[in-house]
Amino acid sequence: MEVILKSNIEKLGAKDEVVNVKPGYARNYLIPRGYAIAANESSKKMLAENLKQRAHKETKILAEAQSLAEKLNSLDLKIGTKASETGKIFGSVNTIQLAEALAKAGHNIDRKSISITEEHIKSLGAYEAKVKLHKEVSALVKFEVVAE
Repeated sequence: MEVILKSNIEKLGAKDEVVNVKPGYARNYLIPRGYAIAANESSKKMLAENLKQRAHKETKILAEAQSLAEKLNSLDLKIGTKASETGKIFGSVNTIQLAEALAKAGHNIDRKSISITEEHIKSLGAYEAKVKLHKEVSALVKFEVVAE
């Protein structure tokens, strides 16, 4: 019996995949628990249409992420902080401050998708951070820590 999986099932298949299983396994386990639906003509057509639409949306999201990555790669930020005369910062610069600086520049990016290449930024100078925009696209943002 052919079924269309609604979720990933180990040792059977991935979501939206058409698999052939024994009829008892499908009727008694997969379908009642909502893991699969029976694969008839109408459900196969619906699956094909859903996959086509999802692929179109994914390409659009990927294109937007790539254009944003190009903008972020050319961006040069300055983060102002209190510092001593020797160039040591009181505290450290983290992803929260970098996300706020990006928001001021017009790019709302979640701080959880930002990773600073240095472990701790505790002195003035130029640094880089990696911003993950999509599972396939990331940008490198250059920023400078300056004294206020």
